[in-house]
Amino acid sequence: MPYAERNGVRLYYERDGAGEPELVFVHGWCCDASFYAPQVEHFRSAHAVTVVELRGCGRSDRPPDGYGIPSLADDVATVCAHEGIRKPVVVGHSLGGMIALELAARHPGLARAVVADDPGPIDPLPRTAQAFLAFAEQMAGPQGEDVRRAWVAEVPGPSANDELRRHVVETMCAVPLETAAAVIDGVNEWNGVGALMLCDVPVLVLLSDPGGSNAPERLHAVRPDVAVGITVGAGHCHQLEVPEQVTAMIERFVTVSL
Repeated sequence: MPYAERNGVRLYYERDGAGEPELVFVHGWCCDASFYAPQVEHFRSAHAVTVVELRGCGRSDRPPDGYGIPSLADDVATVCAHEGIRKPVVVGHSLGGMIALELAARHPGLARAVVADDPGPIDPLPRTAQAFLAFAEQMAGPQGEDVRRAWVAEVPGPSANDELRRHVVETMCAVPLETAAAVIDGVNEWNGVGALMLCDVPVLVLLSDPGGSNAPERLHAVRPDVAVGITVGAGHCHQLEVPEQVTAMIERFVTVSL
């Protein structure tokens, strides 16, 4: 199985297809490569595609530290360097969307473009920031596993079938609780506005809900040229619930913007 290594941590990834531009997919909090399976299947017929499993998740190593968003972005950059991937379109879901923006800001010249796919809060409203802080504190408490499972159960949207719901919950709850909490701590420390401002490549933000912290007007106040797409009839895992919508918008963005 293919692995790249950074500071002794082995990072699992899968690579398929051929063609430019290459697409690098980064899953969300406590997820794995399967969360981008429909998009990998679609794009591999015309593009090289790589999907990375973040440290702590899937088949990657689970070290005790390194779960801040800048560190996770460096992990993705390590995989790109290991495989000689140049100028990919980096597509990240949820936490992965934050990592994709940080990667482009932190490693200028690496990414060709970024798709932040229903990312975590880039410019969090006060109530959102408070909710994430409370979530991290509660996961560190005696009922941490129950808190995590209740949070995860809300991730699939109304269009998700029972099989998808089971897959989401079982996958996300398989990650050690201390790892899950450490990543949320990293989310709370992240400067999303700074990353978006420094991300000097085309950016598409896909949203399942046009309100809240990532409302288009909030994003455009930071960077007016951000493209925004909104899916219909799905929840946070819209890339699995309505893959035809998400895939089509990524494909159009790649065609028009690059």
